[in-house]
Amino acid sequence: MKVVILGCGRLGAHLARRLDRAGHNVAIIDRSSESFARLGNDFQGTIVLGTGIDEDILRRAGIENADAFIAVSNGDNTNAMAAEIAKLVFNVPRVVARLYDPVRQETFDALGLMETVCPTVMASDRIYDLITAAGTAP
Repeated sequence: MKVVILGCGRLGAHLARRLDRAGHNVAIIDRSSESFARLGNDFQGTIVLGTGIDEDILRRAGIENADAFIAVSNGDNTNAMAAEIAKLVFNVPRVVARLYDPVRQETFDALGLMETVCPTVMASDRIYDLITAAGTAP
């Protein structure tokens, strides 16, 4: 599977390494060349320095042949915009964007353009489950 990832922070780098080790063709985009150090020396994928909402940068990463696009930069607006470009301009079949803002997640889920992951909601749900399962909450 060909996967393009936007954002080489902790999550993006971890995903890139994991997919690479599993034998997938991975390209990762980031604006900071220092971020690519997180990938380690054994990363076999492609690294692309640039902005993930730039169509030329996305093309250099191989988006035109991508099976999946994952937007996990540190900005909700960038992730949403890049995911929309991947889906609407390049017709990538599987598109996932991390959005920190629960309201934005609800909005994009309602539009149905992409799958979203919201760590704020996920953590809130998990913490709620942990404290209510222990019988400490009303």
